[in-house]
Amino acid sequence: MGKTLEQKKALVNEISQEFDGTKLVLVIDYATLSVAEITKLRRSLRPTGTVCRTTKNTLLKQAISGTPEWQPLEKFLVGPSACLFVKDDIGGAVKAYQAFLKESKKTELRGGVLEGRALSAKDLQAIADLPSKEVLISQIAGAINAVTAKIAIGIKEVPQSLGRAIKAVSEKEAA
Repeated sequence: MGKTLEQKKALVNEISQEFDGTKLVLVIDYATLSVAEITKLRRSLRPTGTVCRTTKNTLLKQAISGTPEWQPLEKFLVGPSACLFVKDDIGGAVKAYQAFLKESKKTELRGGVLEGRALSAKDLQAIADLPSKEVLISQIAGAINAVTAKIAIGIKEVPQSLGRAIKAVSEKEAA
């Protein structure tokens, strides 16, 4: 027996709240995954701040009906769908899903929505190929450090060059 209307409304409300604070939503086909595999996927996504939900497409469509930002999701909601709600690390979440996909080879990424734009699996692959936030920060810090080091060396070189020039002139006069 199915859920009552009140239970469905509560579920739609719960899903709508899941969209709050979400940066990216990925839609995957989970029909061929076992319960153990879905659990493994959820565990692998948890460190990236991602929540995996499996719900009927009609309930998901009702949950996004009032928010134009998530409307593009509708075209991906065909067949058994699981949504990955990425709240923190977008690149890390896509990489974690791809690692799971490489291991299981049973699921398919249909697409996702980021900032109101529908993204294909190819677009999401490009996001996964980007370096992580920590790597980018360290690269920027390294570049800034290199510039300051060159400035410091240049500033230090001016008095040293002047000192060498004075010494050379005094040695030349002495000779």
